[in-house]
Amino acid sequence: MSTVELLRKEVKDYIDHADEKVVKMIHAMLETDAEEEWWDRMPDSVKEDVKAALNEADEGKIIPHTEAQKRYKKWLVK
Repeated sequence: MSTVELLRKEVKDYIDHADEKVVKMIHAMLETDAEEEWWDRMPDSVKEDVKAALNEADEGKIIPHTEAQKRYKKWLVK
């Protein structure tokens, strides 16, 4: 059994016997880790688009939310 497999088994056994507080802490830790990795999983093209949009916002090339609502009112109809 590899080191990783052994660690997985130990963690699973530990969680099966842990109290509620420990399980919640482990869950929160795993959720935080998953949130931090989302950017790394994005395609490069999406990352480039997001960076370009952030640069435009930094340069003041934005419109207020209320203006966007007026321009695209037809899309906001339910």
